[in-house]
Amino acid sequence: MAGALVSGSALLGPAPPAAAAGTCGIREGIVLRDAIGNVFNKALYCENEPSDVYGKADFGAVITGWLKLSPSWFTCYTFGPKDTKGNSVWYYVQGDQVGDLPKVKGWGTVPGEVVRVPAHPPPGLPNCPWV
Repeated sequence: MAGALVSGSALLGPAPPAAAAGTCGIREGIVLRDAIGNVFNKALYCENEPSDVYGKADFGAVITGWLKLSPSWFTCYTFGPKDTKGNSVWYYVQGDQVGDLPKVKGWGTVPGEVVRVPAHPPPGLPNCPWV
């Protein structure tokens, strides 16, 4: 299976077959790079709701982008304030549209309620390395 490269807002290369089928799950053998130099070789590819993307796991943080399309790649998780479903897990993702702080190219966090997964965090997804 060929890997995929995500840089900026483009996905280069074919999506894994399971991802193309719309299945939510952990994908390995990919390369995702954010705007500040983090590289991820594993990510959650999953359906999601539209959402603001926040510069940090906090509803009061600057909006760095917006998730408008689904599915999306979620590279890691962290913890923050509870969302409306009582969930304190937040996911690191690149928004489909860039907001404030254009240098970060839409990267930031979304609350767990945005990601359509049975349990937060899903088994196998790494914790964000800067937490």
